[in-house]
Amino acid sequence: MRSYTIEGIIIKRRNMGEADRILTVMTKEHGKIQVKAVGVRRITSRRSSHVELLNTVSMTLYKSQRLPVLTEIMTSEDFSEIKSDLKKVGVAYHICELIDSLCPENQENRQIYFLLKELLEQFSITENLYEAVYQFETKLLEQLGYWPENENLSEYEISPFIESILERKLKARQILPQLL
Repeated sequence: MRSYTIEGIIIKRRNMGEADRILTVMTKEHGKIQVKAVGVRRITSRRSSHVELLNTVSMTLYKSQRLPVLTEIMTSEDFSEIKSDLKKVGVAYHICELIDSLCPENQENRQIYFLLKELLEQFSITENLYEAVYQFETKLLEQLGYWPENENLSEYEISPFIESILERKLKARQILPQLL
């Protein structure tokens, strides 16, 4: 079969050419993947509203030689409560940057997918973002094998530890102290 349907959360997007976008999607079946969304930047595109960051979507993809091509997409959750709050959206971008930087492509990782989905649902209803981010970062490092389970990292040690793994500074982390 050359086409298949998957569920995922859009964690990154970048423009390509005049009307296309490359989406980075965290899926439960295939882990982090990149998808080519042809023509979504056109004014007449029906899919453009569905390819926004943080949307939980159901996508039908067509296998091609390089990147899978998006043929159909339907949003199941848009997390509008997060997108309407500047503090929450800043923290959510930090979380998306962590997942994009730390997770390898095309490796199934259901725990990370459900961890991200649970965190976004928690962000929609809570105001205590600081504790939720700390717990997420710790669980993410444990799930990916960077940190032993049940060993505590202080909140002051976790950012430098992640940056040492990545060998670069996190972009969203620079504004995080102002948001939390």
